[in-house]
Amino acid sequence: MTQPRDDARPVRPSAFVRLTQVLMATCLGVMAISVFVNVVLRYGFGSGVAASEELSRLLFVWMVFIGATAAYPAGEHMAFTSVVALLKDHPVRLGLATAFIRLLVLLACGLLAWGAWQQIVVGLDSYSVVLRYPTALLPMPAFLCSLSIGSMALWELIHRTPLDLGHAADVE
Repeated sequence: MTQPRDDARPVRPSAFVRLTQVLMATCLGVMAISVFVNVVLRYGFGSGVAASEELSRLLFVWMVFIGATAAYPAGEHMAFTSVVALLKDHPVRLGLATAFIRLLVLLACGLLAWGAWQQIVVGLDSYSVVLRYPTALLPMPAFLCSLSIGSMALWELIHRTPLDLGHAADVE
């Protein structure tokens, strides 16, 4: 996502943003082609591709967690801007609220990572029915997402980064 600068030239997106956009577009493109081919074969010729459903499910899960990871540094996750707007005139309280929010994010990431890791361990010895990939690949993006967002939140907490809600408006 590019944002115009004062001199009207677009800002080039970071390598992280470009990579996540390419990965999400690739997942979506492969899913769309897979489902389209399966529908055409099933309704046009009476047979389909058995792997289409498994592949689409796997790619959808990966796409969602790649998107969630990319949304965090852009400030595009759900936020209670009206609550934060009440604290904008109180810098100490805003700083404490920001630290508290980041601690809650770290707690949520820790819980998600723990649960996803348990599912990864369980899935190491089982395989999908059609494609035969280890079922540990399904919870793996949740684990990686929680590590990524947790790392970003910890970095922001340590460096006392001001809360960036990613919007121009103070209150929504």
